[in-house]
Amino acid sequence: MSAAVKQHWTEIVKEKKIRQAAAIPKEWILTNLPPKDVLNVIDFPEKSGLLSEKEIEITNAEVGTLLHNLSSGAWSAVEVTTAFSKRAIIAHQLVNCLTEIFIERALARAAHLDEHLKTTGKVVGPLHGLPISLKDQVNIEGLESTMGYVSWIGQYATKNSALVDILEASGAVLYVKTNVPQTLMFPETFNHIFGRTLNPYNRALTSGGSSGGEGSLIALRGSPMGVGSDIGGSIRIPSAFNGLYGLRPSYGRVPYTGSVNSLEGQEAIPSVLGPISNSLGGLKSFMRSVAAQSPWLKDPMAVRKPWSEAEYHLSDHGEGKTPLCFAMLWHDEFVLPHPPVLRALERTKEALIRAGHQVIDWKPLNHLDIFMNAITIWTAAATEDYRTVTAPTGEPLIGSMALTAEELDQVVKVIPTDPPTFPPAIEGVSAYELWRAHKKRRELRQAHMDHWNATVSQTGIGRPVDAIISPCAPYTAPPHGFNTNASYTGIWNALDYTALVIPTGLFVDPVIDVKKPAHSFFSEIDKSTYELYDPEIFKYAPITIQLIGRTLEEEAVIAMGEVVDAALKASTSL
Repeated sequence: MSAAVKQHWTEIVKEKKIRQAAAIPKEWILTNLPPKDVLNVIDFPEKSGLLSEKEIEITNAEVGTLLHNLSSGAWSAVEVTTAFSKRAIIAHQLVNCLTEIFIERALARAAHLDEHLKTTGKVVGPLHGLPISLKDQVNIEGLESTMGYVSWIGQYATKNSALVDILEASGAVLYVKTNVPQTLMFPETFNHIFGRTLNPYNRALTSGGSSGGEGSLIALRGSPMGVGSDIGGSIRIPSAFNGLYGLRPSYGRVPYTGSVNSLEGQEAIPSVLGPISNSLGGLKSFMRSVAAQSPWLKDPMAVRKPWSEAEYHLSDHGEGKTPLCFAMLWHDEFVLPHPPVLRALERTKEALIRAGHQVIDWKPLNHLDIFMNAITIWTAAATEDYRTVTAPTGEPLIGSMALTAEELDQVVKVIPTDPPTFPPAIEGVSAYELWRAHKKRRELRQAHMDHWNATVSQTGIGRPVDAIISPCAPYTAPPHGFNTNASYTGIWNALDYTALVIPTGLFVDPVIDVKKPAHSFFSEIDKSTYELYDPEIFKYAPITIQLIGRTLEEEAVIAMGEVVDAALKASTSL
């Protein structure tokens, strides 16, 4: 092609999609996929006929079981990698969740791990042989990280990100990368290269974003654990919408260096990397393994904080010898959650009280101010960033996650109105106004800390509340294009609190979760959120909660999450 002839961005996409398809083993391509109008496909992988009984057993196992069987030699790394690779390809055919697929490379790595265990009798590390999926922005040497940008197609990483080096040093096997929205700054997942990722519980609903590919892949058990990123909820929203455990660590706890990103240089409220899994034990294994590799020696922004068993045993929370006190955030005084979300909060409160813990109400403080302050910071130079990246190819900047005309011909349209736009192209503030926003954020953080500390007068345990329990969003997974509210997650990013998503084991039930009479609305957004709810549209969606601890409290948040998780499971069994 002449240098004077510029290739159209759609042609670049076609070539990339051909390369992606060629990476899928032909014998794993299915001809018995469910029709498009079959919404719930969560059980299809086991019915597909592609997986053996042992592969089903392997892929249904939790991380703890996988690690035990891999370290003992009961299951080989090749067996486990093959099983999850096959299930990942099934998942991709159902919900379109993958970007980079490098299974041959993964199997070679797995064979090396098997040989090491056989010849030395020792594992390579605590994650020996465990397949781990990665959000597309995490760089692996020799692979692309397009991050939904056409202009980044053909840019191959020349070195691993720090986290990839750490995971491989811990024994992990990396095999697929997962889909994201263009710019990453959407709570849904769609881009011009790979298209839209669907929710496997109801394909008319969103998988969330921006780690939506991770959410849907792990929900279908095409991965036992994956890495997402979170700047305003991008780990927690997909975890919530897909019924998974997901941890948003505090700034610097997991190394970020070497990964690509939007808003590079914005460091007031930065994105963080963290784990998503089908099990809470998986999150603990991830955080312990990462901390054991001294990430502060690999990333100058990583904090020097080894894993603390004392904190995990709740040294700052009564050491497990006294009941915990949780504060329940029922709503943020801006948007009232839908009936299923409130039902999950009620169930959680009842379960914790039954388990002997205390639950008091949390009075929200400055939630809207904190969230709007964060938006000011995020959007200060966002438009210039997005336009600079998309300019080389002329690809359109996406301004809405609404279904495209082509998609509407292929899926059931469940919402009669057009989704709202969520344009990334917002003109930002000046540098001086940004500094003032940073100052305001410090003041808001101080006020919130003081507010939390003051709860010591309400708990009766001699300390403030141990953690906050909150909705993850005002709704369960909504229809495509309608997830435009991240206020229930973004506030904790601005405050830099550690936050954990916990599945409740509940799902939207049109018989139970009936629409309530209209309340006195807090805002126009509250009104539109209320009007969006129809239990028939939201059916099958998982219902989750969010547990929030203080800054850098990952160990304690995981431990308190285990308390809440056990209480919920005991409650469900009654």
